Amino acid sequence: MKRGSWKPYVGFLILTEAVGGLAGWLTKKGVQAYGRVPKSKLTPPDAVFPVVWSALFALMAIGAARVWRSPPSADRTRGLVLFACQLAANFAWSLLFFNLQAFGFALIWLILLWILILLMTLSFGKVDKTSAWLQVPYLAWVAFAGYLNGVTWFLNR
Repeated sequence: MKRGSWKPYVGFLILTEAVGGLAGWLTKKGVQAYGRVPKSKLTPPDAVFPVVWSALFALMAIGAARVWRSPPSADRTRGLVLFACQLAANFAWSLLFFNLQAFGFALIWLILLWILILLMTLSFGKVDKTSAWLQVPYLAWVAFAGYLNGVTWFLNR
């Protein structure tokens, strides 16, 4: 790596993990309340979520940093804008789902989030294939989260 090439990785890692950490902190009471509502039998134990999300945010950050380091182009800009949009949508979903317990609206929001992640992944792929592949676990996890969100909404209508 050339001198200074690690800085975007650190910057994007701090950004993504900070967004995840802030969402976790702001939804602490909502998560406790969510623990008392009926949910899918496939819902993982609470301890799984911070581990999975930390790893997904790290993969997101690495992908974004790789795209950031690529030569300027419309695809690069589009990918980074979509990165910011999906990160904001991800943050908002936590508040909608846990704090407001608006499970139906949160499901619609999660579908929007999944579409944004897909568009980001496709844009990343036009710039850097590895960056796109790094987003596949995120897409899969959010699809699974959609299932969990849907079941929670159905059971708590």
